[in-house]
Amino acid sequence: MNDASCGNAKLGHVWREFCEELAQAGDVLMREEAPGAAIDQAEGLRYLSRLTRTALNMLVDSADPDFPRLFLLCDDKIKIGADNPDNLYQQCVVSADREYRITGKRNTVPYFSIGSKANRYATDGTMASTGEIEFADMEFGPDGSFEIVVSKDEKPGNWLPMSDDTSLLIVRQTFDDKKTQVPADVRIERIGPGPETPLVLRPEQIESQLKGAAQWVRGTANTFADWSEWFKAQPNRIYDGDQAVFYRAGGDPNIWYGHIYFDLQPGEALVIRATPPECRMWNFQLDNWWMESLDHVNNPHVWINGSMARYEPDGSVIVVCADADPGFANWIDLAGHREGTGLWRWLGAKDHPVPQVEVVRL
Repeated sequence: MNDASCGNAKLGHVWREFCEELAQAGDVLMREEAPGAAIDQAEGLRYLSRLTRTALNMLVDSADPDFPRLFLLCDDKIKIGADNPDNLYQQCVVSADREYRITGKRNTVPYFSIGSKANRYATDGTMASTGEIEFADMEFGPDGSFEIVVSKDEKPGNWLPMSDDTSLLIVRQTFDDKKTQVPADVRIERIGPGPETPLVLRPEQIESQLKGAAQWVRGTANTFADWSEWFKAQPNRIYDGDQAVFYRAGGDPNIWYGHIYFDLQPGEALVIRATPPECRMWNFQLDNWWMESLDHVNNPHVWINGSMARYEPDGSVIVVCADADPGFANWIDLAGHREGTGLWRWLGAKDHPVPQVEVVRL
């Protein structure tokens, strides 16, 4: 094959343009409201590197809707938008003009949902829901096996709708105890017409993918920096915001989200009191300013859920966020942070009581 038939253009400029556009995401570190403490700036740099890693995975290596690939958007290190320590997050790039089959086995995970989304993080910071399905909506075989068809047109049985701008599927699995409960097995395949093998990579394709990845990193970093600034306007209390904002960003419509911005002086602690309503699950976590969950793999004291909590005689829960264990209530470790964010979730609750917060000196 000669150069005339395959092209002979050098693409070094494409890489430079990608790096230059990616570098613009660093402006988020210089925001006036962004904290300047060493821990926060260091975590911000690490955060941008993590976003870059997951963007390349999603928009380059997992971007072919004809050969769908489930991947972990968040894991034990990659953290985005107050990711839930009790969750396993999987995603898959899809196209609304295809149809897909999801098969698997439910195993022992308590909560499992799949949402089809219009992923616009690179442009306006939204990820609107275009369809949702969860265990409670599904039919299973005697052995716990299941099959879901994903398409724009309604199908019999378990069906997950898509719309014209659907581009992503999000699988959420939520656990009471990840060490003992078994995740659902999940597989996805395209059904219907399409290529038998992936097409040969074209220069314009990888150029577009790299550009999209850089835009996604910048858009995602700024989206959640905006959120931290919103929450900071009402410090040390559950943010009084519209839940629709969180759903438009990809949140699960079965969950009530109670975000908080904490701002503490040395020796101060955050005390949160709540009485859990009738609900399927609940939890609370601390996050840094960039809305990353803290290191819950190596530090078991940075979050708590309904199965872990110690309850008061009246059924209420007291959570104390402090530098060290105060010796009472449920301790959440600040892990060196003086300011940052946090999130309280009620999953499947009929009522959504707002936890009460106060700052105390220990």
